[in-house]
Amino acid sequence: MPDWRKNSGPGPTVTQAPDSKTADARPATTIDAFHNGGFFLVQPADSGHRAGMDAMLLAATVPEGAGGVLADLGAGAGAAGLAALNRLPDLSAVLIERSTAMADCARRSLALRENAHLASRTRILEADVTLTGNRRRDAGLADYAYDYVILNPPFNAGNDRRTPDPLKAEAHAMETDDMFERWLRTAAAILKPGGQVSVIARPESLAEIFAALGKRFGGIEITPVIPRAGSDAIRVLVTAIKGSQARMGLRDGLFIHEGQGREFSARMSDLANGRSALPRRTKNRSPK
Repeated sequence: MPDWRKNSGPGPTVTQAPDSKTADARPATTIDAFHNGGFFLVQPADSGHRAGMDAMLLAATVPEGAGGVLADLGAGAGAAGLAALNRLPDLSAVLIERSTAMADCARRSLALRENAHLASRTRILEADVTLTGNRRRDAGLADYAYDYVILNPPFNAGNDRRTPDPLKAEAHAMETDDMFERWLRTAAAILKPGGQVSVIARPESLAEIFAALGKRFGGIEITPVIPRAGSDAIRVLVTAIKGSQARMGLRDGLFIHEGQGREFSARMSDLANGRSALPRRTKNRSPK
């Protein structure tokens, strides 16, 4: 089983102490390299959610050659959205995050000179992705505004709060039993017709995800993520197209490791480091 919090590429991890004037608002952070130094992420050192392979695999569901605008729902510090931008020069993104502390990390990431190639294509929006109707639109989540939506919602049971850190608990634990319904309802509202949604979750969440996709999406494709041959899947990547009538498909499993070693498989390494994307059978329409 891999450590899903490890960086996806080599590079120094720099710990920063909080500014004395903003110590209460800004916890200690690290600056971590992803995509073999292709971009860097400011994230909390000892609190909140620290991005890893889940975010990199979610970004890899955005297909090769993608353009238009991507929404990263519950973006945290912005790892998945920035990973998609780093691979796709014709894509822009809105990082949508409710937590002010995590949104601040995303802003600080974009201010790094190493991320100058991403900053002009990125906007940060502080908003609750579960808002509905006019409240959602007033918060800045407009109807039919996006070509791609990616989401990595908290998928631990709501009563499974094993950490005393409230920022981390918020990122990891479901607040309601209908969480996937709430998040995918927003995805359907803000996507353009023919746009693609992508979710990473645990396999036991598939029934809830299918129910939430409902009649809003079709062309559902599932990719199991498996530690190594002979193991059960520990994640699933689910993609779907808004308004599609295409049938569901189960893709080849993605093996994290080859054999019994700890090195990533060649395919996993390419996906995690932004060198390739997961192929899709059902295409989303080309953005205009």
